[in-house]
Amino acid sequence: MSSESAYLDRLYRDYSRRVQATLIRLLGDFELAEEAMQDAFVAAVQQWPVNGEPDNPQAWLIRTGYHCGVDQIRQRSTARRRAHLLLPIEEVLELDEATIEDDSLRLLFTCCHPSLSIEARIAMTLREMCGLTTEQVASALLMKPSTLAQRIVRAKRKIRDAHIPYAVPTHEELPERLPDVLKVIYLVFNEGYSRSTGSSVVDISLTQEAMRLGNELARLLPQGEVFGLMALMLLNDARRDARQDSGGELVTLDVQDRSLWHQEDIHNGIVWLQQALALTPTGYYTLQASIAAEHAQAIRAEQTDWGRIVRLYDALCRRFPSPILTLNRAVAIAMNGAPETGLALLDDIAHHPQISRYHLFHAAKADLLRRQGQREAARSAYQQALLLTNLDPEKRFLHRRLAELEAST
Repeated sequence: MSSESAYLDRLYRDYSRRVQATLIRLLGDFELAEEAMQDAFVAAVQQWPVNGEPDNPQAWLIRTGYHCGVDQIRQRSTARRRAHLLLPIEEVLELDEATIEDDSLRLLFTCCHPSLSIEARIAMTLREMCGLTTEQVASALLMKPSTLAQRIVRAKRKIRDAHIPYAVPTHEELPERLPDVLKVIYLVFNEGYSRSTGSSVVDISLTQEAMRLGNELARLLPQGEVFGLMALMLLNDARRDARQDSGGELVTLDVQDRSLWHQEDIHNGIVWLQQALALTPTGYYTLQASIAAEHAQAIRAEQTDWGRIVRLYDALCRRFPSPILTLNRAVAIAMNGAPETGLALLDDIAHHPQISRYHLFHAAKADLLRRQGQREAARSAYQQALLLTNLDPEKRFLHRRLAELEAST
């Protein structure tokens, strides 16, 4: 890599996200803002090595990008139609750090607007907030780049045509809008934490981007559930290095080498959780983080407080009923010394459409049956899980379990 390319990469990494967020507000158009931002970075690479880096590089890039964008508008036939979207030059010249920070929050809420499909929200967030290329987002979401590009284009068109505001919701709107943003961030994290397909269980780039977004949201919008989500992500991510062994094989929670867990992340996650618990009411992510904390603080698997985990799942299922939570609660009940009850609860939801095609349901049922010595039923459940999973380490793990059952007969 040439020194010029390395310099551009550093500039882009340090400033691109905030610069683009502000240019979208100033120019009123996603594509135009991105083109203007690229022009600004090219200008910086050409001018800064000669004239020196400005005192406020971020503001310089924004102002330069704005002028590039205005020049593009003037050169197009759309100049008259778009002129009303442009802000007075005085507002551009008087940029301050707080306004630029708010632009990041505006962009996040726009990308996560409820009028967009959940798939579009995730794609827009990864593309516009995380700065990933279309190809990187497509790879992360297991889509063709052309399909992903079309989805993003449609989402941007809807934002424009529906006049979706580029703004942080009002105090009255926030309780309704915040859950959508948290959900998107958590879905991004989950796609990185437990990949849908491929050879690796974890995609660290996605988990890190989700936690970066969560941290920025918490800094700009300190709310209990934002803290709870940060706690949940940190406490889960702390186990990243123990979830696959050196050979790339899946390692389940009960046999993970806990010395590989990142204690600093666990400590920070607990701090976030304590902040969340201090605020009421206790929400979905805070309750989930409380469960993750029980696992994270158990020195050995057998020291896990399954009784408390069951009580936390009881609270979750009462307030946020879902078949996935019912599944997790059933497993917790089984691990707390009532395997028959846990299996009965799994049978109760077996025909739910969200569960019947969910490989982890069949894998969990198989594991409980195996522990109970019901080998034939366990074999059948493992085979069903194997049919439904696309992740290579999970496939190999299920094959190993089936081989162990065969060897024990």
